[in-house]
Amino acid sequence: MSDQTPEQPVTDVIGEAGVDVSVSAETLQQRIAELEARLRDQTLRSQAEIQNIQRRAERDVTQAHKYALEKFSGELLAIVDNMERALAASNPEDEATRMLRDGIILTHKIFLDALRKFQVEPLDPVGEPFNPEWHQAVSTQASTTAEPNSVLNVLQKGYTLNGRLLRPAIVVVSSAG
Repeated sequence: MSDQTPEQPVTDVIGEAGVDVSVSAETLQQRIAELEARLRDQTLRSQAEIQNIQRRAERDVTQAHKYALEKFSGELLAIVDNMERALAASNPEDEATRMLRDGIILTHKIFLDALRKFQVEPLDPVGEPFNPEWHQAVSTQASTTAEPNSVLNVLQKGYTLNGRLLRPAIVVVSSAG
């Protein structure tokens, strides 16, 4: 059994152990309150950081799902381009190639529908003002009918994936004529 009474102040007990007891109970309570406040603050900050990490991870996963098809879709655009070149080179009046042409038209339509299903959309900028973020100008051409610095002709279609540029449109831009 201890010779300490329940009413004996904490500072007296500490003093018996050879420790400086000049700290008052009020100072200790104040220090405890400060430490508790700091601990609450650190806890809140840690919880906020965890929430931020979770939000960032969710956003990264969403972006990964949204743009996972970017490289694959970009590779498929060469196929669409070749179908469009084949259609441009074929004669719609030629009976010998009519069925082949009709097959290419149908395949092209199905292909574009499949791309649209995954939010791959073509850019059709003819008549629009030239935008270097969406268009790649390869030449300029004088025009009296078109606004200066607008797209006159599209040499190769551009495409977007979920509103983000997948490939810029290659265009001819008008100049003041």
